[in-house]
Amino acid sequence: MSKRVATESLEDLVAGDSPAPKKVRLQDVPDESFTNGNGYSNGETIHNNAPDILGAAEEMHEELEEAVDGLDDDDDMPAQSAPRQRAPAEGYDDLYLDTVNRSLLDFDFEKLCSVTLSNINVYACLVCGKYYQGRGPKSQAYFHALEEGHHVYINMESKKVYVLPEGYEVQSKSLEDIKFQVDPSLPKEEVTRLDSQAKSAWDLLGKKYIPGHVGMNNIKANDYFNVVIHALAHVAPLRNYFMLENLSDKPQLAQRFSILVRKIWNPRAFKSHVSPHELLQEIALRSGKKFTLTDQSDPVDFLNWFLNNLHLALGGSKTKPNSSIIQKVFQGKLKVESQQITARADAGDRLRFEDADVKTDIQRFMILTLDLPAAPLFQDELDKNIIPQIPLTTILSKYDGIRAQERLNTRIRYRLMHPLPPCVLFHVKRFSKNKFVSERNPTIVTFPVRSLDMAPYVEPDPKVFPPGEPIWYDLVANITHEAVRIRDDSVEGEAERKVWRVQLRDKAHDQWLEVQDLFVESASADTLFTKESYLQVWERRRIAKKS
Repeated sequence: MSKRVATESLEDLVAGDSPAPKKVRLQDVPDESFTNGNGYSNGETIHNNAPDILGAAEEMHEELEEAVDGLDDDDDMPAQSAPRQRAPAEGYDDLYLDTVNRSLLDFDFEKLCSVTLSNINVYACLVCGKYYQGRGPKSQAYFHALEEGHHVYINMESKKVYVLPEGYEVQSKSLEDIKFQVDPSLPKEEVTRLDSQAKSAWDLLGKKYIPGHVGMNNIKANDYFNVVIHALAHVAPLRNYFMLENLSDKPQLAQRFSILVRKIWNPRAFKSHVSPHELLQEIALRSGKKFTLTDQSDPVDFLNWFLNNLHLALGGSKTKPNSSIIQKVFQGKLKVESQQITARADAGDRLRFEDADVKTDIQRFMILTLDLPAAPLFQDELDKNIIPQIPLTTILSKYDGIRAQERLNTRIRYRLMHPLPPCVLFHVKRFSKNKFVSERNPTIVTFPVRSLDMAPYVEPDPKVFPPGEPIWYDLVANITHEAVRIRDDSVEGEAERKVWRVQLRDKAHDQWLEVQDLFVESASADTLFTKESYLQVWERRRIAKKS
């Protein structure tokens, strides 16, 4: 292809002269000799008019270094942190508060930084709900504010709200509801009216719920934990203690249980369920992973461990009775009479039993175990096992001090003693283990929901309680068991999975509710006994004293 011919000459377009050629810089150097690398003079001198090649090279090198330094200063200069402010600018008090997203806030999980996994000085981002550590210029919350543009954070300890990266504290009253969710606290007047004043609430999605009767998240297999916590949260003296007392100087086990109880009874919750993750993590740590959220355990075993460790966490003594609220609510006295059975052959080689001395021992208890009669082994004409029923008063006769039980070569009798505790825990023993298999007793225990008289099982003491007067107890919570068959690839064919539920009495609305994990539904008081009762909580009825 031929080149296009220029229409104008280059001389006409460029009016100025061509640039002058570069000249070597000359520098007057004094007449002195220089030495070589060995320090000896070469005997030659540099004249004043001679070009100084070394000086020019050094000067050019210095200019190049200054130019490179200038580029480094412009490109690699560290980013300066935003100026810190003690207060917002005038007229911008509510800056960034419109970015707060309450629907993403969930303060039930353990307070750990999502980057460093540290639990020290943790802040929650009120825009995305994640936890970050610190709020200084080199903290994770500060970096998150710069990278994501999320500016509002709350300290999980002090409940103070800050704007980052500016760093000033927010004094707006519009965030009080969020501070309440972090650590809900009710005044004493409201706590004392929880069982008498009927109250309903609504969450952020408009779902109606009853405070104290909310669902609890089953993370994997912690349903055994959920039912026990629900039952304990409805024992009035225990609930009031953990909702009103300041436990900031107590171990984490007591603090986290207190927070969970207050969240269960929260009348201004953002969601109609709670998550026990924070308390479960502490329990797994303290129990040496005996009770975790991944493996199902027995509710009675967990209740025994939890009450004993909660008693110690509150400063209770191992030897002194009634040294904590746990023992004051649940602990009672039991008289145990034991008699050894001896057999000897007489002169006619006949076996004769001799009565030994009766030994009496006073023991303390927090859970009373009730034994069920053996389940039937044979099937009826329809090839189905008959499920027997037995009244609660019948299996309670174990503690009347009359009927004896034999254990090996010892005959034992039990009798309750005054004063009875404000709350009594009954454990219906359904499971038995041997070397080969674990067996379940499906016997149904029938019981009244109110007015259980405990006087026949208590040894009379006129100094404490008038003889012949009934001692009324009312049912508060009933933990039930259900065996669900699941398909199994083993030789046995089918296995049974344990499902735990809790039936709770709503005193304010005078109704019963059944809770299974996140599901809460009403239950009829007349049909509570139709399910396999496993653990019951009975509360002593308060009788007004006669003037």
